[in-house]
Amino acid sequence: MVCLAALVSMATWAHESNNLALKPPTPSAERLSLEVVLEAARQHPDVIAAARLVDAARADVLVANRSPALALSSAVSTVDAKNGQAFGTTLSPAQLNKSLGIDGLWERGGKRALRTDKAQTMVQLAQAERQETLVVQQMAAQMAFYELQTAQLRLEVLNDLAQGARLLAKTADIRLKNGDVSAQEAARTQIEADRAHAEAQVAMLDYQQSSLAIGTWTGLRRPAGGWSLQVQWPQDAAWVGLSAADIDKGPWLEARPDVVAARLRVTAANQAVALAQALRITDPSLGTSVENTPDGFGNTAKVMAFRIAIPLVNANRFDGEVARATAEAEASQSMLERTRQRAQIEMLNWLETGQSQAERLQIYEKDILPNALRVAGQTETAYRKGGLSLTELLDARRTLRAVQLDVLNARNAYAKAWTYWQRRMSIVAP
Repeated sequence: MVCLAALVSMATWAHESNNLALKPPTPSAERLSLEVVLEAARQHPDVIAAARLVDAARADVLVANRSPALALSSAVSTVDAKNGQAFGTTLSPAQLNKSLGIDGLWERGGKRALRTDKAQTMVQLAQAERQETLVVQQMAAQMAFYELQTAQLRLEVLNDLAQGARLLAKTADIRLKNGDVSAQEAARTQIEADRAHAEAQVAMLDYQQSSLAIGTWTGLRRPAGGWSLQVQWPQDAAWVGLSAADIDKGPWLEARPDVVAARLRVTAANQAVALAQALRITDPSLGTSVENTPDGFGNTAKVMAFRIAIPLVNANRFDGEVARATAEAEASQSMLERTRQRAQIEMLNWLETGQSQAERLQIYEKDILPNALRVAGQTETAYRKGGLSLTELLDARRTLRAVQLDVLNARNAYAKAWTYWQRRMSIVAP
């Protein structure tokens, strides 16, 4: 019987799902592997934009690490604009004072070094944010791949069940014409076939939506023929033997890019406080000039001048800048604690999820699914021989379908938890 062959196929899928080659939605479907997805996520515009921000931060270091530009000045003036001199005209070159000078700001208090240090910290911050963007992008893309993989496997399971239900309905219709079954029993098989077909249609929609959603994190556009997935489920469990206490005292928390970025924000904020305090140290302007002055008798005298300009400011002129920088430093410290707390809760949640789903999946694959397959096969045989009713056959099929979908959901949840560990927590080896 075709139904028995379908059950054998389901058993093979249950035990060899990692080696199963999926049928593509159409002959023109493009092959999609996890490696392709991760590389596409690495080339996503968000990751590229984060890399460009690192370049921009490096340019800011060049801007910060430079002294104020010198100012060159030149001036001319008359000796007596009202009466002029006994010789020449008032505006003749011989009657003009001419000067050439240079001025520069003398930065005190280590302002240049403080600016440069803060700019270098911002480079490290941009690098940490780029790493965080890459981690989030690849983690989400990998989870979307497993979601798409689950959706396609779910569609195949429901298509197989729908095909079996249609064959059962056709068989019941033939038996009805031969007088072997009642009209009510034949109608029930048709209803079950229609329900299985409707569920397969819902699974198809879920697959289509999942194939579109993966493009959000990868930029890949779904081809006209759909995707042909290379089934890849994670096998190892890196969290075996770990507990909540291990997470609390392990190196994972401080190595996370988002926590690193939060720490660097605190450092940059403290450097901004030091830079604001340095504003209280005044920066005088120093200058010198050479003047060429006529004496009114056709002779000129060269005069050299030195000058200094000191800003006249009161002691509390920059209190606002210091207060603002201090408040931002305190806020950055609070955000660091919040980031650590959120990261810790997130890690514990995924650790518990991974361990729970691993146990659940083991129970389903070793006990529940084999028993469901065995009972379904026995029920099919007994029904064909007239030993069981249609109701018992349909119940067995529904149970098998529910178990198969539960296995898929458990495997998907386990794969997502494993992805979190791989992308988020394996930055530092335990």
